[in-house]
Amino acid sequence: MKLLIFGASGATGRLLVSAALAKGHAVTAFVRTPGKLAISHENLKVIVGNVADRQAVERAVVGNDAVFSCLGVGVPLKRDPAVVAGIGFIVAAMQQAGPERLIYLSFLGVRDSRRQLGLLFGNIIVPLVLRNEVADHEVKESLIVQSNLDWTIVRPPKLSNGAATGEFCHGKGIRSASLLPTLARADVAAFMLAQLDDTTYSRGAVSILR
Repeated sequence: MKLLIFGASGATGRLLVSAALAKGHAVTAFVRTPGKLAISHENLKVIVGNVADRQAVERAVVGNDAVFSCLGVGVPLKRDPAVVAGIGFIVAAMQQAGPERLIYLSFLGVRDSRRQLGLLFGNIIVPLVLRNEVADHEVKESLIVQSNLDWTIVRPPKLSNGAATGEFCHGKGIRSASLLPTLARADVAAFMLAQLDDTTYSRGAVSILR
């Protein structure tokens, strides 16, 4: 398939690019800082642009079979209106010119999923420390949910840089037994890629936890 990945130069985005290429997909990586991607492959195309540039987003979307978003925030713990606007541009471009399939990386702590994080993370860290990032995710999720796209929202806990284990569960009502739940980015990337061929969570949000 022809896949477009926004946020491809981020820590999770790079792993998703590598996993998609390993599966034989043709990947277009939309990045603001190409030097951070550091991946070279015959099936990889790199577009340098800003997600807040509506026309750049529209040009990138055309001709792909599915779109992934691994977009993070520009400044940790701060609101990032440019990325929020960018998600709106992605959704609008896809609704206008296709494709229909959108897989969006969110966070376990958004909306009703917060109770799945446990007492410390869900009741203290998220509302006090991560409130701005969560607020942005909630706006972006709303833009996606209100669209007519075939979307899946993936909600992991805090991400780590460890190797993939394949030892995680996913669903809509699962809970963490850990006070500070974490999950390897490599596992998240593999799960996101698997959603291309799985309709279980089509037009739904799914939590993913160890």
